[in-house]
Amino acid sequence: MQRLILASSSPRRKELLENLHLQFEISSSNVDESFAPELTPAEAVMQLASRKASFIAEKERDAFVIGSDTVVVFNGEILGKPQDAEEALSMLKKLSGNTHSVFTGVSIIAPEREIQFYEKTDVVFWELSQEEMDAYIKSGEPFDKAGGYGIQGFGSFLVREIKGDYFAVVGLPVSRTVRELRNAGFVLPY
Repeated sequence: MQRLILASSSPRRKELLENLHLQFEISSSNVDESFAPELTPAEAVMQLASRKASFIAEKERDAFVIGSDTVVVFNGEILGKPQDAEEALSMLKKLSGNTHSVFTGVSIIAPEREIQFYEKTDVVFWELSQEEMDAYIKSGEPFDKAGGYGIQGFGSFLVREIKGDYFAVVGLPVSRTVRELRNAGFVLPY
């Protein structure tokens, strides 16, 4: 029996995998999420995803382990998770009326190999009023999300359009992940 482990405590990634009717375990990997500033966003998310998956795979050598990481990039600046309301407001002001990119990296560590990939999705925000930004910050939703918003929740009203994989913006490009799991030798139920 093959084991699949999600190396993440993200409720969003958990829900996305559950939607695929896959049996899996969750094992959170508390690793250092810093990266060298000279890395491109794609390199950074793949490095972080690999670091998360490797942390778990070292202890669970017989399992297939999925690690993932997401960053938001605007004008070359990587926007992390806001630390407070002031930083969340600053991020929302930057994104308001503009297009930004979301990079999600995935690492699948199988017993015999590692597969890494990333997806890039462009997201266009509406021009936001101060009242809209204040209401969103008061909801508390921005504080555990890269770029200070979640497309799948209350923050959906901020988004005018996306170009790319919606699920990558949520935190895991599920369609590509399924295909890469199969490439890694994981037997899917479909």
